[in-house]
Amino acid sequence: MALELRQQLKLSQQLVMTPQLQQAIKLLQLSRMELIDLVQQELEENPVLEEGVETEPVEGAETEEEQGESAASENQVEEVKAEEEGMNDIDWQTYLEGYNLGGTVASSYEEDEDRPSYENLLTKKQTLVDHLMWQLTLTRLGEDETRIATEIIGNIDDDGYLKASAEEIAGATASDEESVEEVVKIVQEFDPPGVGARSLQECLLIQVRQLDMSGSLVEEILRDHIGELETRKYQVIAKTLGVSLDEVLASAKIIASLDPRPGSPFGQEDVHYITPDIFVYKIGGEYVVVLNDEGLPNLRINSFYRSALSGASEVDEKAGEYIQEKMRGAVWLIKSIHQRQRTIYKVSKSIIKFQREFFDKGIEYLKPLVLRDVANDIDMHESTISRVTTNKYMQTPGGLFELKYFFNSGISTTGGDSVASESVKSRIKEIIANENPKKPYSDQKIVLLLKENGIDIARRTVTKYREMLGLGSSTERKRLF
Repeated sequence: MALELRQQLKLSQQLVMTPQLQQAIKLLQLSRMELIDLVQQELEENPVLEEGVETEPVEGAETEEEQGESAASENQVEEVKAEEEGMNDIDWQTYLEGYNLGGTVASSYEEDEDRPSYENLLTKKQTLVDHLMWQLTLTRLGEDETRIATEIIGNIDDDGYLKASAEEIAGATASDEESVEEVVKIVQEFDPPGVGARSLQECLLIQVRQLDMSGSLVEEILRDHIGELETRKYQVIAKTLGVSLDEVLASAKIIASLDPRPGSPFGQEDVHYITPDIFVYKIGGEYVVVLNDEGLPNLRINSFYRSALSGASEVDEKAGEYIQEKMRGAVWLIKSIHQRQRTIYKVSKSIIKFQREFFDKGIEYLKPLVLRDVANDIDMHESTISRVTTNKYMQTPGGLFELKYFFNSGISTTGGDSVASESVKSRIKEIIANENPKKPYSDQKIVLLLKENGIDIARRTVTKYREMLGLGSSTERKRLF
């Protein structure tokens, strides 16, 4: 069979994602803060774009285009000179102190006692490793012990637990396991109490010893009966140890006050505040949607480059091509941002239309809603709705909600209607919050209570929703003290 090269024409259709279309899709799924960052980056990279300031038009003033044309046509620009008359009459010391933004100048404090403490100006947060290494520098250890202790501290996680075995630390520090165990005991005496433990049991026992409760009933329960303690078999513990139930309960109360995660206070992240993309106000019985444009620059095309392309200024061919390319990118970005805002507005109005009872009465009236419902309502594709609702938040009279919160599956009721899954979760949370902690409801009991309210779901569904809410089982929620 002979092989040969042959040319052939073929006509086919395919979807091509142009850079402009990719940018428009990307803008849809960006959060408000991400959009502001992207716009700031474009302002830095694209000279055609500039940030405009919205001002009221003044009668007789030149328009933006007229100002650009007059600026481009002038060959000479007068240098702006400051008037020196009266400059010596200004009290510059007072002026600079009043103009200082947010800070303080050295001469603004008459006495050293009035100065703020430099510790209050520190911005770096101390980590658990920093705290332990600081204590290590205050401990009199030999060179080899210090090296081992440093390795131990480096293997302590954010919760305060040692995640490396004595064998691994000995291999990393070229020492023996006995020396490692001795240094581990020294590190376990550091603050916070319980740090450096290798298990929950060891962590709690360290804290008990530091409370001078060695040899007590609390230590005995933790050392020999932690399994029964976890399952709350207090009567079994009392019978085995030959003590009263009240003594066991008192010891369990002390154990419950101990910290199972001693390192957690050092690992807390800074609070991140959410800025809503949409504000919803109720005015005269109707809900009004207002987009949050605060902080978003008002983009416009630079009048100089616009006049250059219109022929008012002479530019060479390469410069003209460069300006044309940047102009197309700037215009498309502005159009994409406007389209993004219009789409968010339409989606928000549609959500309010479907979830009107939720806005009026609360979460119990949240209706089942899927992306297809909103897509059909505003004549858009489901993927567009999905991108719009990603990382977007709505501030309503009832609180702050992510747009995806309003979309949830439906659960059939005994009356033939449907109720949103979020409403069911809220009802489960309410039932558990009002239960008797000494006799908490089982999942099957919660099923029966929900059925009395017209919600018929399976026990495994209750278990799934309870776990999603971060609530323990009836055994874990049981409290006898």
